Amino acid sequence: MSEHTYKLVELVGSSTTGIEDAIQSAIGRACSTLENVRWFEVTDTRGHVEEGKITHYQVTVKVGFTLRDSERG
Repeated sequence: MSEHTYKLVELVGSSTTGIEDAIQSAIGRACSTLENVRWFEVTDTRGHVEEGKITHYQVTVKVGFTLRDSERG
């Protein structure tokens, strides 16, 4: 079994349509700039309300990715 070293980044995703889309926004961006994304954890959920209606969703996610051997320090 191989050992892995992970690094975490914290991102905030947003959406006008829902929490799942906000999560996908953050993960999509992470995957476009990071290699070896393996997992995520939602740590905070919030939204914006105008005139009694939800208009915007935001989620804070921790994203974990494995480091290449050369990045292990």
